[in-house]
Amino acid sequence: MEGNCSSQRVVLVTLLLLIVATLVEGQGTRVGFYSSSCPRVESIVKSVVQSHFKSDPTVAPELLRMHFHDCFVQGCDGSILIDGPNTEKTAPPNQVLRGYEVIDDAKTQLESTCPRVVSCADILALAARDSVVETGGATWAVPTGRRDGRVSLASNAGNLPGFRDTIDVQKQKFSAKGLDTQDLVTLIGGHTIGTTACQFFSYRLYNFTSTGPDPSINPSFVSQLQALCPKNGDGSRKIELDTSSATRFDTSFFANWRDGKGILESDQRLWTDDSTKTFVQRFLGIAGLLGLTFNVEFGKSMVKMSNIEVKTGTAGEIRKVCSKVN
Repeated sequence: MEGNCSSQRVVLVTLLLLIVATLVEGQGTRVGFYSSSCPRVESIVKSVVQSHFKSDPTVAPELLRMHFHDCFVQGCDGSILIDGPNTEKTAPPNQVLRGYEVIDDAKTQLESTCPRVVSCADILALAARDSVVETGGATWAVPTGRRDGRVSLASNAGNLPGFRDTIDVQKQKFSAKGLDTQDLVTLIGGHTIGTTACQFFSYRLYNFTSTGPDPSINPSFVSQLQALCPKNGDGSRKIELDTSSATRFDTSFFANWRDGKGILESDQRLWTDDSTKTFVQRFLGIAGLLGLTFNVEFGKSMVKMSNIEVKTGTAGEIRKVCSKVN
C-alpha cells in the first residue's frame, strides 16, 4: 500500500512538472529553445556580428539600440525590422538606427541551415548580446523562442523613451513595460557605447536658461561641446555618448553623469534625481553603499527587457525575410 502511494506521488509530481514545463514553453521564452531544431543558431549569429563588427565597430551600439527600440514597441517581436511606409522604421526615434544588414545576413545564413525555424526577433536579441560582448561587456544566456510580429506602425513608436524625458516620465515608460528603476538606470547605461547627434542635445548649450547653458553640465565641458556642436551648426554631426570610452562597454559612462558630463538631458537627470542617483552610485562603488556589478546587472535587465510582450507558441510567425511579413 505504501509502495503504491509512493509510486502515485512520483507519477503525480512528474505530471505536474510536465504541465509546468509545457506552460512555460507555451507562454514564454527559454534558454536553448533551438537546441534540437537549429543547434548552431547562436554560433551563426555570433559569427555574423563579429564579421560586421570587424569592418565597422560602430554597428555594435546600433544593434543594441535596435533591440531596445523593438522591445518598447509592441514587445520584442522584430517588428522594427519590417520595411514599408509608416512602419516603425520610419518613426522619428528610429530613423537614425543602422545595422539592419547584420540581421538580414544572419537570417540568410540561418535560412540555409534551418529554414523557417529561427525568428528575426530572436536573431535581434542574440545580436544585441553579441554586440555588447564585442565591445568588452560580459555575456549572458539569452532566452529564445520569440515569434515575429505581423504589425509594424510608426504611430506605435510615439511612446519610446525620449532625450528630454523627465525622471518621472522615464520611470512611467519603463514601469509600463514591467521594468523597475534599477532596470532603467542599468539599461540606459548601455549608452556607454555609441553616439548621438548634435540635434538631440545642442539646445542644452545655448540659452537653455535665461543665463545660458544647462547648469547641470560641467562648465568646462560646455565649451568642449560647443566646439563640437556650434550654434546653427550641423545637427546631424555624431558625438560620442561616453566621452571617456565610447567604444568600450564599461562604467565610465556613469562617472560622466557624476562629473556633469552626460550628453543627453534625460541621461544626466539620472544623477540629479535621488531615486536614480543611488543606483548610479552603486555601480560606481561609492563607499557606504551596497555595490552593483554593471555587467552582471546589465545582463539581468536585458533578459527582463527581452521578454516584454513576446509572442510565442501560435502567436506571430517565423519570417523568411526579416524585412517582410509572410
